[in-house]
Amino acid sequence: MNRTITVTGTASAKAVPDLVTLTLGVETRRGTAAEAYDDAGKAANAVAASVREAGVSAVDLRTSGLNLRADLVWVEGQGQKVTAYVASTNLQVGIRSQADAPAAIAAAVAAGGDDIRINGIEQGFADSSVVTAQAQEAAWQDAVARAEQYASLASARLGKVVSISQEPLHGGPIPLGGMVRASFAAEAMPVEAGESSVSASIRVEWELV
Repeated sequence: MNRTITVTGTASAKAVPDLVTLTLGVETRRGTAAEAYDDAGKAANAVAASVREAGVSAVDLRTSGLNLRADLVWVEGQGQKVTAYVASTNLQVGIRSQADAPAAIAAAVAAGGDDIRINGIEQGFADSSVVTAQAQEAAWQDAVARAEQYASLASARLGKVVSISQEPLHGGPIPLGGMVRASFAAEAMPVEAGESSVSASIRVEWELV
């Protein structure tokens, strides 16, 4: 029976992100359900128009989530009472130029007024294939180094590769603090590019000779 060795190599590659994904929310509170729904639609349209005018392509806008609910309070002796109706929706905005991000965010806030909500911002890559390939190559080198070390300890050498499998990784690009490459100032809020990291993991089995 042939002896084998199996190791897992992991590595990451870093690059300056070129895509900002902004999650915006619109929430209106009105006296009737129809008013809340209509005003939420108007606010969402205004926000979408503002980011398009700031340079965001229509293909990089996506609406998600639509909610209309009654806001209830408990009144002693009367039970639940409706105080208002709340309508909300979310808009995901992909900004493909770091330099355009502050202006697009400021425009959205101005257009949405008191009804706008900023629910999050993420930075990543419009095309992560290059940095992913770098991470995968580094993971392979890590696997080779580990396998050679263990083989040497076993007084053996690596033979031919028996199997290769890519291990699953969870999550997207990870922003790395303390490595800021550029900062773009806006009137209200800067957006710092920094660096993002893409990780790869590979499982390799070799024969030992």
